Amino acid sequence: MSDFLNVLIARRQEEAEGIISLELVDPAGGWLPPFEAGAHVEVHIAPGLSRHYSLCGSPQDRRCYRLGILREPASRGGSAQIHKTFVPGTLIRISQPRNQFRLQELAAHSVLLGGGIGITPILAMAWRLHALGASFELHYCVRSRARAAFLALLEQAPFADKVDLHIDDDARSLDIPALLRVPEVNRHLYVCGPGGFMDAVINTAREHEWPSSNVHYEYFAADVDATGKSFTLHAERSGLILQVPEGRSIAEVLLEAGVEVSLSCEQGICGTCLTHVLGGIPDHRDLFLTDEEKASNDQMLLCCSRATSPFLKLDI
Repeated sequence: MSDFLNVLIARRQEEAEGIISLELVDPAGGWLPPFEAGAHVEVHIAPGLSRHYSLCGSPQDRRCYRLGILREPASRGGSAQIHKTFVPGTLIRISQPRNQFRLQELAAHSVLLGGGIGITPILAMAWRLHALGASFELHYCVRSRARAAFLALLEQAPFADKVDLHIDDDARSLDIPALLRVPEVNRHLYVCGPGGFMDAVINTAREHEWPSSNVHYEYFAADVDATGKSFTLHAERSGLILQVPEGRSIAEVLLEAGVEVSLSCEQGICGTCLTHVLGGIPDHRDLFLTDEEKASNDQMLLCCSRATSPFLKLDI
């Protein structure tokens, strides 16, 4: 099976201010590969330009994949290009579905929190939990009703009675401490949205002593900080010794030296540039690896992380 799919944009809809949804189908009319709740696909936008977007439809419906895409105000070309050129009838290339935000389907109860465009993977989870007849609640947090996507869908969904809408402009903000005050052994929390919103939820869960294994999250964006002391990079398989100066990433230095580096998000989120560490100590600045994986220091992301030691030896 190929790692990539050619799909047709069958439908495009304005969901909210700055947000569109796309329905992608098999050009031959067949079913698309199965996917799990929380999964995403890598969308190829232009040569050398791709972005990751969560699948927000029901995993039980393989007739199409549904994406929700926010036009980022500071877009580096990805979301802006999609909003400008991705129209019905266009054939595009995407990856097979991948999942780094898995749903624990046997949980006694699931608390789903979506902030802004972070509602997309949360929607797929709600569809799946409903299909399983599982206990869950969904909280959708937005600054204004104009920026709230998929409202009609949520109001008409068979799980509408489990949905609470929280709108800052209407003084209906979510009381996060009250929601998370009582952790339980088999109660799981899922959160996706803007970084500040997610940090507030995750930190509150920790303060209320939720087990870390019960708190699940996926960041959409990170602040990439390239500052830090320069260091020597040993690219073992390439046979190169390179200097990584302050202000430049490992990936940039390797690419300039002619070493092939797989990149996608370039923000330490997707894991595309994950590489094994053979020596030295990484300075992990990504949002992809878990705390345990970072502590082992045997792998790192090349797009954003640096070194705390004078050198790094990488398997590249």
